[in-house]
Amino acid sequence: MKITAGGVVAAEWTKFSSLRSTWITTGISAVLLIAFGMIASASFSGDGMTPIDLALSGSILAALSVGALGALLGASEYTTGMIRATLAAVPRRLPVLWSKSLVAGAAAFVTMTAAAFAAFALGSAVLNDKVGGLGLGDDGVLRTLLGAGLYLALVAVLGVALGMLVRSSAGAITILAGVLLIVPGLAVLLPASISEAITPYLPSNAGSAVMALTPRTAPWRRGPVSWSSPDM
Repeated sequence: MKITAGGVVAAEWTKFSSLRSTWITTGISAVLLIAFGMIASASFSGDGMTPIDLALSGSILAALSVGALGALLGASEYTTGMIRATLAAVPRRLPVLWSKSLVAGAAAFVTMTAAAFAAFALGSAVLNDKVGGLGLGDDGVLRTLLGAGLYLALVAVLGVALGMLVRSSAGAITILAGVLLIVPGLAVLLPASISEAITPYLPSNAGSAVMALTPRTAPWRRGPVSWSSPDM
């Protein structure tokens, strides 16, 4: 029987949906985004923050969680030895990689976009009149919430790629945590020429840009960044 792209995707979805750990990790990712958004909104008492900023304040932890989801999906078969059966059915590795990435990315996008909207709605209700009110119809709000879901979906895809590359869930999660948390902090400490060369390509920087309600000044450039800039 000929193996089709749709068949490979369906097989990867079956693997994803049949594992309790994937649903638990997906649920935890959504809970983290919503819970930290509500906590930030409830405890906010200053200036300089928008309801969007507060609602998405849990995005870093959510990114780690969805990245772990992708890493588990990408590396778990190597741990259990099931990858032999998968590659026997689909001898080429790229269709397997694309299918795993599609499944993880789509699941993360749907779940985290819904969580972003929920965090915004619940956070706005908690804020009351502490900051200027925003609605989904205001400029940039819908784009920002969808952008949050897209960014977190891409982090899940990155986790899949790392999982299949290092063939270890723990190793992939460690690398992902380093890229998302440690490298951005270290980049600030490097000489300006090196920092400017590294910072634009960090996933966390892309996430901050896409989840910003309005264009922000990038730390490695002078002047405001336009959304139409090829660097974004």
